[in-house]
Amino acid sequence: MRIFEGFQKGVNLGGWLSQFDEYDHNHFKTFITEKDFADIAALGVDHVRVPVDYNVIENDDWSIKESGYEYIEQAIKWCKKYNLHLLLDIHEVYGYSFDPLKKDMDREAFFYDEVLQERFFVLWENLAKHFGKYSDIVAFELLNEIVLEEVYSAWNKVADKAIRRIRKIAPDTYIVVGGVCYNNVTSVQLLDAPYDDKIVYNFHCYDPLIFTHQKAYWLDGMPDDLDISYPDDLENYRQKSEKFAKECMGAIFSEKITCVGPELFEALFSTAIEASKKNNAPLYCGEYGVIDRTEIDDALRWLKDINSVFIKYNIGRCLWNYKGKDFGLVDEHFGPYKEQIAKLL
Repeated sequence: MRIFEGFQKGVNLGGWLSQFDEYDHNHFKTFITEKDFADIAALGVDHVRVPVDYNVIENDDWSIKESGYEYIEQAIKWCKKYNLHLLLDIHEVYGYSFDPLKKDMDREAFFYDEVLQERFFVLWENLAKHFGKYSDIVAFELLNEIVLEEVYSAWNKVADKAIRRIRKIAPDTYIVVGGVCYNNVTSVQLLDAPYDDKIVYNFHCYDPLIFTHQKAYWLDGMPDDLDISYPDDLENYRQKSEKFAKECMGAIFSEKITCVGPELFEALFSTAIEASKKNNAPLYCGEYGVIDRTEIDDALRWLKDINSVFIKYNIGRCLWNYKGKDFGLVDEHFGPYKEQIAKLL
């Protein structure tokens, strides 16, 4: 299976230029600094994934917001200095967001609205003009987490148009494309065959979600006192997952899963691995991780198991998250174990 060179093990910089509490230039300048890039490189990883919301880099009239581009440019300079690669991920675009906290968001309209799509294409054309010249260290990720399964065909068409317009400007840049159901690994097989040999199939994995997201306040119906370990009995995971939406928890109900451990991830990833081999496209997991409300030993066992399968199949991966967002590698819960965690990546 082809390898996504330069993007084999990384960490996400979520909460910096995306999912921030308030649009604030002081936050953008101080939340992540050069020291963080130096510290990340010292962990032995090869890349960072930088989620970016459209309002950081785009004005209301679709024009470029120079300050946002400057933050990305600075991140690229730090990557060069510390021998890291950078995946530029559009986390939220005008007219679409995956964010479950945005309850009134129409998560279907974007995929059928030509005006919203044109704005998306223009955003990517602008990014390609500025950052396509860094194709040796920078890759592009079209859009984070498509929620609804029923839009998979429409999303394939939007992604194809976006890729074609980017390719006219940035012919050599790797482009990362994920599927539906919150970029579930089982949706990789629904992606179209790659446009060219610089397309990477992408998925996210937080399975079993009932474990990795225990006590998560943003999941409707999640008890704030739920404690569940890893590994645990498969039927216990399934029983506790029944009350949640299947697009979140559905993977744990796959008939291919018969036990908990590395075999769980082998089974979950099997169709994505098949699609990757069939279409000769590298496979990449742009997000995986464990919430900071889990027991440390459980989290370490989960990370060891999932990474063993990533390594076995040459799947690139990027841990969620470096700082904040309830998953922070360097925060109070995981910080004392960050070197131990880094060895598992």
